[in-house]
Amino acid sequence: MKLYYAPNTCSLSPHIVLRELALPFTLVRVDNRTKTTEDGRDFLTINPKGYVAALELKDGQILTEGPAILQYLADLSPEANLAPPLGSWGRVRLQEWLAFINSEIHAGLAPLFNSSLPEDAKRIFRDKTFKRFDYLDSVLECNAYLMGKNFSIADAYLFTVLDWCRFFDIDLGHWPTLTNYVSRVGERPSVQAAQKAERQR
Repeated sequence: MKLYYAPNTCSLSPHIVLRELALPFTLVRVDNRTKTTEDGRDFLTINPKGYVAALELKDGQILTEGPAILQYLADLSPEANLAPPLGSWGRVRLQEWLAFINSEIHAGLAPLFNSSLPEDAKRIFRDKTFKRFDYLDSVLECNAYLMGKNFSIADAYLFTVLDWCRFFDIDLGHWPTLTNYVSRVGERPSVQAAQKAERQR
């Protein structure tokens, strides 16, 4: 498999999961500005949507959208328990978390990367997202991870987007439980290996 990624984007989450599962893969860096891959290809021919992550399978098929990629990867190694079985109530809960992270945390923080966005607009996004942080902080007071005591693909995704807070001068210290959670996930060998690999390329 090939994972098309860009540093400091949501493509870190499938990168973490690939390493968590010890699956064989190749990293292909994408320049988000020029939409070219590190080997000179037009990324739009790989993913016409124009953004990472994209996962190229062995048969040449391309899978896009982070939550779909994460579930696909987890199902390749069900024994690792990164996702409950298909058809189970636990799987529905996992999909609930993935949808929440995608629509509320990812979509709430991503606009802050836009330097031309007026400060008033940024404040609206921050204030809404901070309410979601309040909710996450309360949930994680009772659970080590989003799904309970076990790390899941939802945690890889949440960690990835929460890590963006450092770019926006958002102090997660206002949410102590959430801060501890980010530190705990960040200590996982898969997370550290993925971050190191992306920094070195």
